[in-house]
Amino acid sequence: MRTKHKATTVIALITCLSAFATNEQASDTSTSSSAAVEPYPIDYWAMRAVISNVVVSPDGKHLALMKIPSKDGDPIIEVYDAGDLDKEPFRLDADPMEITGFYWASDRDILFTLRQKVRDKIEGFNQGVYEFRLAVLDVQTKKLRSFESGRASVVNILPGKPNTVMLAVQEGAVDGPGSRMRQAFRPLAYYEFDLRRGSRKLVLRGKLSLAQVAFDGVGNPRFARGFDYADREFIWYWRPPGESGWTEYRRVPYDDLEFAPFAVTDLDPGVPGNALVLDRNGENTVGLWSYNLADQSFSEAIYRRGDVDISGVRYHSNGWTHPDTVVGVSYRTDRPYVEYFDEAEGALHAQLEALIPHVHDFRITSRSREGTTLTVVNRGPHDPGTYYLLKDGRFQPIGSRQPLLASDQLADVEYVTYKARDGRSLRAYVTVPHGEAPFPAVVLPHGGPFARDYGGYDKWAQVLANQGYVVIQPQFRGSDGFGLDLYKAAFEDSSQQGHKMQDDKDDAALHLVARGLATRDRLAMFGWSYGGYAALVAASRTPQLYQCVIAGAAVSDPIMQINYYRWDMQGEARERHLKFDDHAVKPVNETENVNVPVLLIHGDVDQRVPVDHARKYMKQLDKHDKPYQYVELEGADHFSNTLFYNHQLEF
Repeated sequence: MRTKHKATTVIALITCLSAFATNEQASDTSTSSSAAVEPYPIDYWAMRAVISNVVVSPDGKHLALMKIPSKDGDPIIEVYDAGDLDKEPFRLDADPMEITGFYWASDRDILFTLRQKVRDKIEGFNQGVYEFRLAVLDVQTKKLRSFESGRASVVNILPGKPNTVMLAVQEGAVDGPGSRMRQAFRPLAYYEFDLRRGSRKLVLRGKLSLAQVAFDGVGNPRFARGFDYADREFIWYWRPPGESGWTEYRRVPYDDLEFAPFAVTDLDPGVPGNALVLDRNGENTVGLWSYNLADQSFSEAIYRRGDVDISGVRYHSNGWTHPDTVVGVSYRTDRPYVEYFDEAEGALHAQLEALIPHVHDFRITSRSREGTTLTVVNRGPHDPGTYYLLKDGRFQPIGSRQPLLASDQLADVEYVTYKARDGRSLRAYVTVPHGEAPFPAVVLPHGGPFARDYGGYDKWAQVLANQGYVVIQPQFRGSDGFGLDLYKAAFEDSSQQGHKMQDDKDDAALHLVARGLATRDRLAMFGWSYGGYAALVAASRTPQLYQCVIAGAAVSDPIMQINYYRWDMQGEARERHLKFDDHAVKPVNETENVNVPVLLIHGDVDQRVPVDHARKYMKQLDKHDKPYQYVELEGADHFSNTLFYNHQLEF
């Protein structure tokens, strides 16, 4: 790894922090008792996050957060005096719209996003029932001062231009063949939006071959990415300082990008004219590289691991004074880790880590312009998410996302290696309940399938563990983040979907049995989306390993699913994914072989895996007189942020 940058000064903030760690915090080891715990009432788990998005204003005077004040209520924004949190806060709701998020755009302006359900049915694949808006709250006048339509999104707060943000506005609909790709690279118009006047000024208008523009902190276009439809290539551009035109510095064929990702994070602070990029560059795992923009070549490997991909970079904690400044690189194994090459940021990270109970995945979520006021969030197996404030030398908790759940009642998570039946080594996360083994066990495969689990706080794993189940989350072949070899293994012999990928999940269950954590007569599989597909495949396997399966938002017919977007794919990538689904096990065709009870869960406005998948599968179950139960969640989409209290409680 590149030699760390030496800090000229270490801010006083860092040197004073350790004085505020209590003995309880310093000695916490997050160990679990072997004694079983009394399970929490189910409605505890059905609650959405009580608080979230805790951030301080740039001047450090205010602290704002989102709160859901009742179990079935919508979020509101609360704005506190950061110097006296006991004062009554200012509260804002957006009825009949729902607040979905916010951030400070200036010392007095909060820019927040809203959504509202406007349809009872989806309008097609990836066309949901919500519409979206932006709004601005002036915390001094307590007034909403301007709105933007749902076609606008904020792409940069522009910390170097007070009272101004950069908006990207979609102009015109995107329809017809290739619309999925054209949606990703749709022509966007970029505007500087004046928060004081409510007016906007056009900066540039993109095109299909030059889209996704990134700006620096004062609004100068810096990087862009586009797609060349004639040559079927992704293109990367940059705009050198002081120049008005774009310079192309990278092309990657459409067919290659899946296996050779190229992601630009920002300019390399250590080498003028270079950028920091995430790429394999011929290796099995993704690393962080310094890339020469003029020569269009990789010049230095900054950090790379042999076991896992680099998951991203860490930016400077003070985005107001150091916008878009990369200070470290992150990766995940048993927990997230950050390797810093900025000495001061690394020291601050280490000091905060020593203060936080049950520390696992923590980060600074906001920091004042002058640097001494900041907020932190931690999340992990024994912490559903706790927010902290550092101000005036005091480090104090603000609250928990799930305050009804005590840390000592939550379960440990292990990061394990197990062997698949063909000898391949695989990783998994195992959530172990309190009590004495063996336990009833649940295999919980992730969605995607080209995704991964992270081993932190997983609500589904924890609720099952709280009820006495041991849960294993296998990182089966095709999982992302563990190197190209594991990813590509899903495509061996055209497709391993429902074949070796399914064996990997069964072998995870057998790993629990071999360890004595479970017995073969008490095994189940439960998953959502692709995980739901895997549960349906498991229901008809012979010999049968499980006693029942639970399939949420499940793909029952891979061909029906890929038909939603097959015309958006071209070339070798298209053939690869068509074969992947065509040669896959198709649960809807296997219902005659179902040999365990099935629980189906599906949202009736699911835009990603439409509810027709569940209904089509049920018709076949009825035809063959197979035992099942079906729960349709009214008004629920595919995604967790559309599952409200009533949905989760029923589930």
